[in-house]
Amino acid sequence: DHGKTTLTAAIATVLSKKGLSEAKAYDAIDNAPEEKARGITINTSHIEYNTEKRHYAHVDCPGHADYVKNMITGAAQMDGAILVVAATDGAMPQTREHVLLAKQVGVPKIVVFLNKIDMFKPEERAEMVEMVEMDIRDLLNKYDFDGDNTPIIAGSALKALQGDPEYEKNILELMDAVDTYIDEPTRDKDKPFLMAVEDVFTITGRGTVATGRVERGTLHLNDEVEIVGLRPTIKT
Repeated sequence: DHGKTTLTAAIATVLSKKGLSEAKAYDAIDNAPEEKARGITINTSHIEYNTEKRHYAHVDCPGHADYVKNMITGAAQMDGAILVVAATDGAMPQTREHVLLAKQVGVPKIVVFLNKIDMFKPEERAEMVEMVEMDIRDLLNKYDFDGDNTPIIAGSALKALQGDPEYEKNILELMDAVDTYIDEPTRDKDKPFLMAVEDVFTITGRGTVATGRVERGTLHLNDEVEIVGLRPTIKT
């Protein structure tokens, strides 16, 4: 548990103070019952927020080794990723798995957040962070990411979520790195609409809701679409 969901909540909460997002509690993101019981994220969760420059759809992907399938459906939709590594643990086997998966599903760039630096004594912090940072850069280079130039921001998601101004600054620094380092994706708006469905939910009062990434084209209210898949194609 390196703190991915806590970081997701911290980003939304810190940006909400600038009027750019709606604050989200950890529990609102970590919303599947089996996750709360074990304190790990199993299903991917989606939230949205804005920075000064962009609007983001943020997918909180599971880190637990048993749930790599969910990670793939999340990662396959991404234009970039924030890799969260607990500075207290450094690169763990699942960190390597995530970097490899990100490469295999075509995530173009990664920004790294070194979490839990508040767990170190102040006099040890700089040295410990530097050691973990070197490991992470080596790992990224090994899987053909640009480890030498990847932004690595150190902080504490929990402290930022609790409102500590020093650590809130790190969250803003992280989002600034995401804004500048991860390229603006090019969208093919002129071709016919195509969206790969990642998941389907039934929401009370709303009916059936499908989530996924729009691969190309645009869709407007009351447009007719074809649902294509394992069952016969239908129009709706």
